[in-house]
Amino acid sequence: MIVMQTEKIADQTQAAQTSLLALNNLHARETSYLAPETWSDLLRNASVASCIGGKSAFLIAFDHAATYDNFNFNWFRERLKQFIYIDRVVVGSEHRGQGLAKVLYDDLRAHAEVRGIGSHVCEVNVDPPNPGSDAFHGKMGFVEMGRVALPHVDKTVRYLVKNLD
Repeated sequence: MIVMQTEKIADQTQAAQTSLLALNNLHARETSYLAPETWSDLLRNASVASCIGGKSAFLIAFDHAATYDNFNFNWFRERLKQFIYIDRVVVGSEHRGQGLAKVLYDDLRAHAEVRGIGSHVCEVNVDPPNPGSDAFHGKMGFVEMGRVALPHVDKTVRYLVKNLD
């Protein structure tokens, strides 16, 4: 049984952080592959980097004021004044269907509300498709605000937003 409570990734042991990086890289098609140095930089600069069960699921997000050089993040920055950008959320295959992603998103919402930020944003792959993420985000109330064929990789993404007010 997994405890349904988020924890900071930075508070995890090195072994747990390494397991979370491995979980990310198992899902590189949906997110992106990260070398250990890039993973460390991502965690250091994130506004929110939380996990559940040490290595069962994680979420990494940046608020609009973050220093983050990322094509998708910058797409939102050009269009919205305030937001929390969900860079990646991954749930291990053996833990899917247990509500872990919702717990991570609820925790993120609390973070955004405390800071007066009214929108969550993210992208979901259209090509290659990611039907699980599409279904989850639809159920959570996200709506499409644009689509882009990414210039640096062979992917097309849908840009999604959920207004929290």
